[in-house]
Order: sequence, then structure tokens, then C-alpha cells
Amino acid sequence: MSCGSGFMEKRFPIIRWLRTYDTSCFFADLLAGLTVGLTVIPQGMACAVIAGLPPQYGLYSAFMGSFVYIFFGSCRNLTIGPTAISAMLVKPYVDKFGPDLAVLISFMSGCFVLLLGVCKLGFLVDFISMPVIIGFTSAGAISIASSQVAALLGIKGGGHTFIEYWINVFKNIENATIWDPVLGFTCIGILLILKNVPRWSKLASSRSEMTVGKKIWNGTLKYLSLGRNALVVLISTVIVVLIMGNGDPPVAITGEIKEGFPDVSFPNFEVVYQNETLPFQEAFAQLSSSIIIPFVLVLDSIAIAKAFSNGESIDATQEMIVLGLGNILGSFFQSFPITGSFTRTAVNDASGVRTQLGGLFIGAFVLLCLGLLTSTLKFMPKATLAAIVICAVMFMIEIHELSISLWKSKKTDLVPLYATFISSLIIGIDYGMLIGIGINALFIFYEAAKPDLSIEKTSILNTEVIIVAPDRSITYPSAEYVKDVIIRQSSQHLGSELLVVIDGSRIFGLDSTAVKVLKSLLKGLKTNYHSLCFWNWSKKISDIFVSFDGKDVELFKSNCTLEQLVSNEGTSGLTRRSSSTSSSASSESTEHTWQKKRLSKMNISQ
Repeated sequence: MSCGSGFMEKRFPIIRWLRTYDTSCFFADLLAGLTVGLTVIPQGMACAVIAGLPPQYGLYSAFMGSFVYIFFGSCRNLTIGPTAISAMLVKPYVDKFGPDLAVLISFMSGCFVLLLGVCKLGFLVDFISMPVIIGFTSAGAISIASSQVAALLGIKGGGHTFIEYWINVFKNIENATIWDPVLGFTCIGILLILKNVPRWSKLASSRSEMTVGKKIWNGTLKYLSLGRNALVVLISTVIVVLIMGNGDPPVAITGEIKEGFPDVSFPNFEVVYQNETLPFQEAFAQLSSSIIIPFVLVLDSIAIAKAFSNGESIDATQEMIVLGLGNILGSFFQSFPITGSFTRTAVNDASGVRTQLGGLFIGAFVLLCLGLLTSTLKFMPKATLAAIVICAVMFMIEIHELSISLWKSKKTDLVPLYATFISSLIIGIDYGMLIGIGINALFIFYEAAKPDLSIEKTSILNTEVIIVAPDRSITYPSAEYVKDVIIRQSSQHLGSELLVVIDGSRIFGLDSTAVKVLKSLLKGLKTNYHSLCFWNWSKKISDIFVSFDGKDVELFKSNCTLEQLVSNEGTSGLTRRSSSTSSSASSESTEHTWQKKRLSKMNISQ
């Protein structure tokens, strides 16, 4: 395969899997696509409600990502579209500036993610640690579920954070209806039962012989479970329509939904606040905190792709490119930010999808719904949508499991975990993640500035030797710390012969700041008539040190023992320097000359 064709297959994965596509793949993708389509309709509308948008925006956001992923996606199971997390992130901006800003954020996030992918900057996401991610997703799940409690009780919603949601609930609890919570909690119960029915059926079947009838029954239960969201919406909507007749509905319903396809237009770059268009500087300041959104989109999408890759390699750069394109193109169809959906990806995988072409049927089903069914969807109960959201996010809460693991392994990681979790609940999930990243960075900086130094003191051939072995590379955050430790240790040996040996066997990096500091350490030790030697440093690292000013190449010693460093056999170069130094000492004080003569006896260079 030529280099050019390899690159094309890498950037257009459709070229690779389309060669072996057949009718069996088509029918498998069709079944999976329709199953996921039945899931994305109610979930997309629920996500739009979470974002404070009209329900149709959830459908507008549900098809373009699926189409784009056919050509550029690298994981056949992954589906991208509206999610509860992305909806929660844009909600504050929608409440303040209106729906147009959600579309604009989608466009801007897409451009940013695409730029990261093209420049191969996906490694930036690796700086967000697992405790921060789990703290963020757990707090986000709790906040999202809390935002749906008002709809579950049939009262008016309000607020932007976990605390505000519950304050609103308690203020308006007297306005709660009877039938909304009855319907909502019934739907939650049905959804949880249907989710676990296939597992219970398999456990029962494993205890007896598998017959054809049992296989058919298990398959029926499997697809009932996969389509549980659509099933619950269908049944609850039919019940509402039958009960209301020509009168008022017994529960709160979604209401009028704009019929037809979305208007195709360029995102509106004018940020309007209180009927005034904000100047660019002020608009930029208002949107500055939204910079966290593209990182969250990338994190979610790549993490889900890896979880469902079935052992296959996932190209993070390619996933960033497709996610960026999906958001950019989706914004022309009034989409809010989209990313990988865990729930729908799990449904896609369980439905037996074979290739990325399943996205074609997902998108087509959504467009069919927009064209024909929007007039019916207006009767969808809000309590049902709330139940779907709550059941989708409750399994995203993992903080309790991770806390136990961290307590047993590394307790310090609990700090960024709970800092992210608590601040996300109190302040907001966007600022919460920033706080978590900041605290995690402080831990990283502290560890970088305080490397573990193994210090061993010994006496060889009547010479005191201090062996310092850093456990990592010496760079600008840690250089002064290493120098201070060595100076403190050597100061205990004033007036005596001392050799400081820095063991470089675990040093694989050195920057210019560290070189400068180590050279100043050399001068400081010379002031006290102590010697310094770099032992077992790689040639690459020693070249960096020497090339800085072209000096001190003789200080580096390898392939010799400590005894050889101190003896004449291993330190011939050091002896020559010592003799040279002694011959030039006649102009110095008597005390200095005496000290240098002592060092000459050691045959160790200054």
C-alpha cells in the first residue's frame, strides 16, 4: 500500500470498510440504526429541554453528526449527537442570550476541536486526569437529574446549578400535581426493569437447556430493552391523548413543536443581550468560560470510543476531526454542541452494528420524524422525558466507586476528585472542571518541583562521598530544589574532602534552566573546595550540558565504579585538572592553597 493511499484510508475510514461491505452488513446496520433512532428521538428532545431550548433543537442536533461519522469516524459503534452533559454546559448561555448562542457555541467548539485535530494536539486532553473527569461527570449527572425533578413533579423549572434546582423545587413544591409524579415514577420503574430484563432472562436460561422458543423470547426481550425509551414515550403519549380527548391534558406536555426541517443558515455571530448587540470585546468576555466545552466534547467522545472499540485501535486525532466537522456542519442546521453518547453507543453495540453506515439510518430516521411526526410529539409528557433523562444519567455517577479505590491506592487524588465534584455542584459544572484541572495542575507542579532524591553517604579511600540519585529528569521546576538539597548536604562537610556524585541513570531529560543551575552548583561547591562528578549520565544528556558553554566535559564519568572515581585509575582526567588548579594557586591565600593540595591528593577535579 502506498503512503498516499494509507493516508487517505486513515483520514477517510469509509474507504477501508466499504471494500468488504455486503448485504449482511447492510441489514445489521439497518436494524441497529433504527433501534438507535428510536432512542435518539426522545433523548434528543429531552436534552434540548435540559439546555433550555425548544424540543425540536434536540432533533436538529441528532442527524448531521451521524452523517459525518459515516465518512470520517473510526469506531463503528460510536454515535455522536446531543447529550445531557453538552446540553447542561450550554444552558447558562441559552438562558442569558437565547437559542442562537447555542448554535454559535456549536460552531466555535467545532472549529476549535477541528483545529486541535489537524494540529495533532489531542495530547492536551491527557492533562485532564481521571479523578477530575469522574468528579465532573458525577456532578454533572446529579445536576442533570436534579434539573428534571421539577418536570417530574409537574412544577415550573428554574436555576442553573444543583443548589438552585433544589431551591426552586422546595419553593414551588405546593404547586406539584398528582398525575405528573405518578406518570414520571412509573416510567422510571418501567425503564429500570426493561434495562435489566435481558440480564435476568440470561441468568434464568443458563440454568436450563436453551430451546428455539427461549432464543426467540430472549431476542424479543433484548430488543424491548434496547427500545425501552421509545416504548415508554409511545405508551405514555397514547395514554395522554386518549385521556385528554378534546379537553386539557392530565399532565404537563411538551407543547407545540415547530414542524418541518431546520432552516439552513450560517450561525449568527451577533451576541444580543437585553435587546442590545454586544461589542466584540464584551461578547468575548461573556463567552470566555465556554472554552471548557470543546474539551469536554472531546473527552466524552474519545473515552466512549475507546470503551466500545472492542480492542481495536482508536485514532484520537481522527475522532477530533470528525467531532469538529460534525459540530461545524451541524451548526448550519441549528444544532447545539454534540459529542459521543454513551447510552446510544451502548444500544448501537448491543444491536450488532457492523459498520459506520448505521449512522445513515439514524440520521434518516430523525429526518423522517422531523418531516412527519412533529405534530404528534407535542403530546409527549414532560414527566416521561424527565424519567428518560434521569434513568440515562444515574449510571454515570461513579464517584463512590472511585473514592474507595483511591482511598486504598492514592489518597491525594481524592483532593482533585472532590474539589471538582463539590465545586461543580455549587458553582456550575463548567467552572467546576476548571477548578479541578487547576488543583490537579498544582499537584503535578509540586511533584515536578520536588523529585525524590535518593541520598547515600559513604567513605571511599578515606574520602567522604555523597551520592545523589534523582528519580526523574531535572528540569526548571526541580533544578533549584536539587541544588538546595545538595548544598545543604555538602555544608555538613566543610573543611573536609568531599566528592558529590550525581547519579544520572534515571535522568532522561535536561533543560537549559537546569544546566544553568547545575553549573552554579558546581561553582558553589568549588567555593567550599568540594568536588562534583556526573556519574552514568547518557551521552544525549551530557551533550546538552556541555554544549551550553563548551565546558566541563571532564565531569561526566561512565562505565566505572565509585572506587575508580576516587582512585587514580578511574579519574585520570580529574587528576590533570587538579594538578593544573594547584599550579595556579600560588597567587591565592595560604588557606586556599592548603585546601587545594588536599584535593590534589584525592586526584579529583574542582
